[in-house]
Amino acid sequence: MVAIGFAAQGVARVRLSVSCLWEVVASLRVLRGGEGRVLHAPWLARTAPPPPDSLLWQLVPAAPHYIPDFLTPPPQTPDLAAELAALRATPVAVVREHLDLSGIPASPEIQALHRDPAAGLARLAEEVTAYWAHALAADWPRIRALLDREVFRGARLLAEQGIGALLNDLHESVRWDGSALTVANSHCRAPNVSDGPGLVLVPSAFVWPSVLSISAGEAPQLAYPARGVAALWETPADTAETLGAVLGRSRARLLTEMSAPTSTTELARRTGMSAGAVSQHLNALRGAGLVASHRAGKGVLSARTALAEALLAGR
Repeated sequence: MVAIGFAAQGVARVRLSVSCLWEVVASLRVLRGGEGRVLHAPWLARTAPPPPDSLLWQLVPAAPHYIPDFLTPPPQTPDLAAELAALRATPVAVVREHLDLSGIPASPEIQALHRDPAAGLARLAEEVTAYWAHALAADWPRIRALLDREVFRGARLLAEQGIGALLNDLHESVRWDGSALTVANSHCRAPNVSDGPGLVLVPSAFVWPSVLSISAGEAPQLAYPARGVAALWETPADTAETLGAVLGRSRARLLTEMSAPTSTTELARRTGMSAGAVSQHLNALRGAGLVASHRAGKGVLSARTALAEALLAGR
């Protein structure tokens, strides 16, 4: 059990963010034999792990062993290139400190990274890029949609009910008592959050069924399972066909396509319906409490409500 104390400014700076590097690390844990193997079976069937002599494979041991925190710098934007730039910029002393803490066997590759972190991080970034292209790039749009939906859900909960409701809704092992966040995970560690950058909440498709880690460093991070991950590898057509008998095929298809807040124009493009037809169906879905819309700049985005999420989960 770990407890993180929050100062007032620390609470104010809690934020949600999607991270490409967290998905890289968490998916490697699944390839290592984690509990998510059943959940991600379709992905596993077509994904090979990195070479055993690669730094990336050696730096991500099987659960519950420690993953060096420099692999997951605090995310600012879900952009692999930007996150890799932050990874390559990790201070030499930090790389060596985290390697010393890890207990990872001192293979020739790990020794070389410890001896020359700058060169090692450049190699590691190349390996991450290759792994991303092979294992995650093709599926990133559907993974990103799932994670964006979770960020939208969390932001809405924060706006409507406050920080306590958000933190207590993350995971059954995470609890907020008004001054400290406790995590029932003996392998998590993090400093108190005072007036620094705050806690970063990172929803993940591959962190399941428990919280993966709280990492110390520039900003503590908590990676947790995103809602709806059980349906990640299902196709919208499968879901739409099941719900079509109840809602009508077109409205069911629109609901399944709204994995993240989406414009009418984009829904029309995805489904082949006219924009007018999409608008009519959205009006009906709003009237039934299944869709909520909000203005974003000059446009309007529509998203599934909690009722729609429950309907999709229980289909």
